[in-house]
Amino acid sequence: MAIHIFSLLFYAFAAFYAHVSAAESAWNGHTTPESLTPSAFLPFYVPPGAKSYDSASPLVLYSGKWTELFSTAYVGKSLQQTREVGAYISFTFTGTGIEWFGNCDWEHGVSDVYIDGLLVQSVDAWCDAEKPRKQQRIFWDYDLAPQKHMLKIVNTGMRPGSKRACLASMDAFVVTKGPDPDPAQLYAAASPNAYASLPPMLRMPDGDPTEKWTLEQKGSTGVHAMQLAIISPTHALIVDKVEHNPLTINGHPAWAALYNIDTHAVEPLPMISNSFCAGGTFLGNGTLINVGGNPVVDGSPTSAADFGDLDGLQSIRMFEPCTSSTADGCAIYENPDRIRMASPRWYNTVVRLPDGSAMIIGGSKKGGWMNNATVNNPTIEYFPPKSIHGSNGLPIDLQFLKRTLNSNLFPIAFVIPDGTVFMAANNDAIIYDWKANTERELPPIPNGVRVTYPMTGTAVLLPLSPDNNYEPQILICGGSAIDDTKPGFEISSQDPASGQCVSMVLTDDGIAAGWEVDEMPEARLMLDAVLLPTGSVVLVNGAGSGISGYGNVVNQVGASNADHPVLTPVHYTPSAPLGARFSLDGMPTSEIPRMYHSVATLTPGGAVMIAGSNPNLDRSEVMYGTEYRVEWLGPPYMTKARPQIANGPKQLGFKKMAVLTVRLPSGALDVKVALMDFGYVTHAVHANSRLVYLDATSSADGTTVTITGPPNGMIYPPGPGWLFVVVDGVPSKALHVMVGDGTGPPVDRAEIKNVLENTRPDQYEESKSSGGEE
Repeated sequence: MAIHIFSLLFYAFAAFYAHVSAAESAWNGHTTPESLTPSAFLPFYVPPGAKSYDSASPLVLYSGKWTELFSTAYVGKSLQQTREVGAYISFTFTGTGIEWFGNCDWEHGVSDVYIDGLLVQSVDAWCDAEKPRKQQRIFWDYDLAPQKHMLKIVNTGMRPGSKRACLASMDAFVVTKGPDPDPAQLYAAASPNAYASLPPMLRMPDGDPTEKWTLEQKGSTGVHAMQLAIISPTHALIVDKVEHNPLTINGHPAWAALYNIDTHAVEPLPMISNSFCAGGTFLGNGTLINVGGNPVVDGSPTSAADFGDLDGLQSIRMFEPCTSSTADGCAIYENPDRIRMASPRWYNTVVRLPDGSAMIIGGSKKGGWMNNATVNNPTIEYFPPKSIHGSNGLPIDLQFLKRTLNSNLFPIAFVIPDGTVFMAANNDAIIYDWKANTERELPPIPNGVRVTYPMTGTAVLLPLSPDNNYEPQILICGGSAIDDTKPGFEISSQDPASGQCVSMVLTDDGIAAGWEVDEMPEARLMLDAVLLPTGSVVLVNGAGSGISGYGNVVNQVGASNADHPVLTPVHYTPSAPLGARFSLDGMPTSEIPRMYHSVATLTPGGAVMIAGSNPNLDRSEVMYGTEYRVEWLGPPYMTKARPQIANGPKQLGFKKMAVLTVRLPSGALDVKVALMDFGYVTHAVHANSRLVYLDATSSADGTTVTITGPPNGMIYPPGPGWLFVVVDGVPSKALHVMVGDGTGPPVDRAEIKNVLENTRPDQYEESKSSGGEE
């Protein structure tokens, strides 16, 4: 198994662990007074926009025999509990969400929860704790109609294996008042590019009914979806920062989870360090690494004494391949004494290289907001550490990351077919030859538009095809022309975003021709670009004005630095003529603002999963609040007769032939096979997102398609992939494959040893004391 392999290879990891200091803010430049005193990280939390009712509230009615207990550890210093079978609580409230908090331990059992007279769930409050865990979230429902509701909780007194009547307890209810704002209100005082000002033909397209896109709201992520990656045919990995998410694990809120994309069930994952604004990639053997983050302390009541205060800035969290349809056995491995980066990184980008290893690019040495020279980390490092350019596994300076201050966090990066790496940050771009350690400067991005955090745009490497010898072309959309030297008090949430999209062919001739400039129907920043197996791109999410982050600028909306959410996706067709590539035909409009910390990804079924949005220090229910709802954007092909892959290889070697057993619609004319990497998605960066069309030949009877694996790891870096058969523009569902030989990346034990001997965990303590724009 990958974890055991890396455990063996990293035998030399041994370092002292130092507890973190709570001297300065590490949360996006925003500190709350209560954060300076560590406190227990408990599930009970009343987010802004919600209201708490403790067990002694006159609005909470009890029937049967209940006993009142008193302790400062209870909400309102009291709690009610019962063992009586049939004893119940009733509570009338008005709102869109309800949470029930109480104790859990070995003596608690099952209660039936009714809302408006209907049994909605039987909840087991048992947990593996001999002494009661207090202030635990027992039940929640966030998808209620904005009206008056009746909650009833009935103690059954039972659970499997119990020998006597079990407990039910009530500490507090938290009501989310709602309702969500009317979408029309979201566009009040909108910028000139806002959706409301578009012509009616664009806002309400009639079009061909067979070309309609669909949008369905279904599922809840349980933890806020700041980071997202599809890890198997059935599951997505969701990673957040440490905050008061609804999903709990081991008595505290979870900040990572596996989301079942078929059943919408959510399984929490244990994490030991703060993954706030981390990056990620798959390695050549399919292991996913989640890289960097932030300290837990300083900035929220989530500076938790019982959590452990483990710094995430140098963390490398490993998730080995797990294809269990139930998520059984899936786990994140983390041990900073043995496996870590050589330097602290917050807001880094990670790309998978042609040898299956990871290049970790840039970031900041501490949490803040706008990057600057005092906290900038203008280096790259490799995982596993490499013996290259005399670095002995330690970070390597990259001048590009010095030139691109101050807007250079989460740099855009893609491996291109000659094995080098395209990078963009601020309004500059280079091609970096990592083997030679040289930079080739490219023409700057036109019109002064900045495209990386906090002026966040998005980018995608357009499809690679043998038809044009895998000619690479980059597309970068959105961002902002805000001056990155301005302090927050001179920037407004109402400053317009950019509607610019630029593309460049990354060949000598293409670079000489420069950037081709196009314009989206609506300006956006913090948008997501999702490649479809058809070769087109869908742009979703984002805001029409402001800047990324929260708590930093004037005219904040709640805590959001941005305003005017853009609610309608747009479809981009690269092969169409300039000026005709964008279309809103058939596009639905969402009612959910997806702003800072929102994500979107293609899924194996072909739909686009859209989740997240949280421009807040912690969970919030005010505009723009923390969003847990999931939406599914269905391209028109989802409702058409689709080809099917009945059988195919689990591994696809470079230049190796393989046969797919297929079922093709009758009369199929154009048959293609797309090999895709869905990428690791966070902060509008879709790291390693990729589409490579393979050489493919279909049989005369339409029952098989013979394919040839990509030529090498420069065309498609070795690692996980997804095969789609695309017939006349309609794709099948995807087949999960491992591209390459499935082995891990090269490992140099001497360089690992050198990294461990010359670094230590928690180095951020030194760097964070050097200031920064907060």
